[in-house]
Amino acid sequence: MKIAFLGSRGIPARYSGFETFYEQLGARLAARGHDVTVYNRRHFIKDVRGHYRGMRLVSLPSIRTKHLETLSHTFLSTLHALTQGYDIVYYCIVGNSPLVWLPRLAGARVLLNVDGQDWAREKWGRFARAYQRGCERLAVHSAQALIADAKVIQRRYAELYRAATIFAPYGANVARDEGTEALEKWGVKPRQYLFYVGRFVPENCIGLLIRSFLRLRTDMKLVLVGDAPYADAYKKTLQKIADQRVVFTGYAFGRDYAQLSSHAYAAIQPSAVDGTRPALLDQLGFGNCVLVRNSPANSEVVADCGAYFDAQDPEADLPAKLQQLVDQPAAVEAFRARAASRIEKYYHWDWIAAFYENLFVRLKQGSPLVSYDDYLQSAARTTGLPCSKQGFAEP
Repeated sequence: MKIAFLGSRGIPARYSGFETFYEQLGARLAARGHDVTVYNRRHFIKDVRGHYRGMRLVSLPSIRTKHLETLSHTFLSTLHALTQGYDIVYYCIVGNSPLVWLPRLAGARVLLNVDGQDWAREKWGRFARAYQRGCERLAVHSAQALIADAKVIQRRYAELYRAATIFAPYGANVARDEGTEALEKWGVKPRQYLFYVGRFVPENCIGLLIRSFLRLRTDMKLVLVGDAPYADAYKKTLQKIADQRVVFTGYAFGRDYAQLSSHAYAAIQPSAVDGTRPALLDQLGFGNCVLVRNSPANSEVVADCGAYFDAQDPEADLPAKLQQLVDQPAAVEAFRARAASRIEKYYHWDWIAAFYENLFVRLKQGSPLVSYDDYLQSAARTTGLPCSKQGFAEP
């Protein structure tokens, strides 16, 4: 099949979960013999052109403002896609839904990943929030298949819009990097730091994490990996409330990211926006003990393989739960022992790539579509994949 991925910043993945998703899925589909194209933002990916990991890259410009960058780049990408004869066009971000119907005019089958509650992100003003909510309603009619990355999102679209969605989670790799060069660069020691990775945006509640960390009785450090465009004021606010024990690395990719993840004492995801977080799956894949806000999407992913803090009173409960983990290394080791198995049994990228290939074939042929759980159960019967009941059960 001839497949295109639109709507993200592009690959190699250097920003958020969508970029990681496109790279991991696209590379596997290319290895399976499909013709895969990913549309990049020219200003964001400057050093990689032409092809990457078997995928064709199309680099196009955008209007570089917070409100227009995504939509302007997706618009140009869509115009280009109309002339390419794609079988499958996959969009991310619900805010792109006004454009999603266009490739259907050229005969392509179109999917839209609606992600989480994008309208709830604090970066949006009143008009932008209203636009995002309108895009949710429009998404129901614009794509031939809506993808929900969490069952809580699937239920939300069913209840609010009476819309059917296909459940398809993000994945992760089970891997560790025992090297310590990245730790030496940032002045931290193995198992002597707490860890956060993600975008530096208000809804990810990094300020809450820093305040909670500063209340701990510990000699550990807090390592914060990530950045974000248009977020200079927010980053300065975070730096003002931090002390010398808080380490800001900026973006970290490749071995730096793998090493910092592999040697953390525990990884914390405090975000207030419900939806599957690829970075959380990554940390489980690295075998980390994870501490997350007690939300439906987080409990869906983590199940009993990590710890939770109260979503209703995070200012009090997050520091308390952090102190418990710091004081109870045996409990941390127990969570760590279960973490990677969660990925192996359910969230592995190879399984997810096989599911998407099957989904794309079904969409192209006009066959009935199935969700990830149904596909895995069928695959377990026909190919002997080691799918356990734990993988399919509601957490």
